[in-house]
Amino acid sequence: MLKKTIALALAVSGAAYAQEFKPAVVFDLGGKFDKSFNEGVWNGVKRFSEETGIEVLEYEVSSEAERKQAIERMVKRRGATAVLGIGFGQADALAEIAAANPDVQFGIIDVNWLDGANIKQYGFQEHEGSYLVGVAAAKASKTGKAGFVGGMDIPLIRRFACGYAQGFKDAGGSEVYVNMTGDTAAAWNNPTRGGELAQSQFDRGADVVFAAAGGTGVGVLQAAKDKGKLAIGVDSNQNHLHPGTMLTSMLKRVDVAAYNFFKEAQSGRVEGAVHTLGLKDEGVGWAVDEHNEDMVASFRADIDKARDDIIAGRIEVNDYFVLEGCPSY
Repeated sequence: MLKKTIALALAVSGAAYAQEFKPAVVFDLGGKFDKSFNEGVWNGVKRFSEETGIEVLEYEVSSEAERKQAIERMVKRRGATAVLGIGFGQADALAEIAAANPDVQFGIIDVNWLDGANIKQYGFQEHEGSYLVGVAAAKASKTGKAGFVGGMDIPLIRRFACGYAQGFKDAGGSEVYVNMTGDTAAAWNNPTRGGELAQSQFDRGADVVFAAAGGTGVGVLQAAKDKGKLAIGVDSNQNHLHPGTMLTSMLKRVDVAAYNFFKEAQSGRVEGAVHTLGLKDEGVGWAVDEHNEDMVASFRADIDKARDDIIAGRIEVNDYFVLEGCPSY
């Protein structure tokens, strides 16, 4: 009888804990189905929910001003016990709210400079993955010229461009055209402008273009399809969007970060720390699937070798953050 009573008490306690754990995610501009950064996070959130049966509260911000309001709403009005913020634009708001709510667990993706014992931060070695797709671009290019279209002109996106240009030139390419969409958050969601920038690069001789621009990248990929050129996606695997003109996608495993955060928070083990994911952690990489495996077959071994050389330290990829500039373009 005593054993049954203890077992029942433990079951009730476990059920109560499961009910008390209330995770939430605040997506950034572009929405969770942007086919890129936010959608990658969404895939990790979905995986967590499907495995655990726990619903994750969601909010998709439509303006910069909404970021703080959304995080506060999750904590104060929705009772969230673990909140994941997406993107550096949420950093200040999340840090302020985390300081005022020490019993709530917070996570943020693409940030590595905050203080706070209850904030788990996730960064990525974007330049390493970008180097690999730069090699792919050089091997596939017939003109020796490539393009890069970024979203908001910030150091993070310059980091993508720098690694890409280095990989392209190391693998035999000659020139990389780099254009940013704008200097405000609206640059992440302007596919028309993205398409125009890609077109201008094609007009200058580029025959492969890499888009690291959030929702704006959709326009870049479409422009490549319309011109019969090659495109490289970013963050999520975008190979399926335009089979035949999608050379590959640079993977940034924000889905892994999102999933890991909620699993750790569910166990009550999140501690303030910065977790950086690179090639050796499979946090970045490049996509090969049924949509592009024939296109990359002749040089797949070259990219695998470059990956191994980066991990082993035989190739040092230029890091825009460290160099405070880029010698690659």
